Amino acid sequence: MIFSSSTEYAIRGLSELAGRGSEVPVMLDDLVSGTDLPRDFLAKVFQKLVHGGVLRSAKGRGGGFTLARPAHEITLISIVEAIDGPQIFDRCVVGLEKCSDHMPCPQHDLYKPIRQRLKDYMVTTSLADLAASLKAKQVWRQTRLVEQGMGDHKQS
Repeated sequence: MIFSSSTEYAIRGLSELAGRGSEVPVMLDDLVSGTDLPRDFLAKVFQKLVHGGVLRSAKGRGGGFTLARPAHEITLISIVEAIDGPQIFDRCVVGLEKCSDHMPCPQHDLYKPIRQRLKDYMVTTSLADLAASLKAKQVWRQTRLVEQGMGDHKQS
């Protein structure tokens, strides 16, 4: 995708957490169980999210991670900015140090509306939206596996 690995794992990890709908802290080991999320890397990413005000963490017995706000109040842009900083959308698409309307790179005018659409999407898409999509995808996968299994039995 277009985000750093840290941001991608943050989005995936937070989607898993939000999908549980629990206000009780979730231990990282429990969160990554059954996923391909790398525990140690996600631990570092989640600490950035704690510092960015997206997550809360508690140590010790009964500890773990919880969302700092309800999932519908946490937007994608707040996650991205917590990991990569607020200037993420101001960077030049071709990597030039200085790129603006006054001093555009060769791709500036083409990329500017794309950047704005992406930013609009991230401002309006919440963690609750992502969690709902993740759940729908999991249900779809399970349904598909059952259907495929039934198809295998019919052929026997």
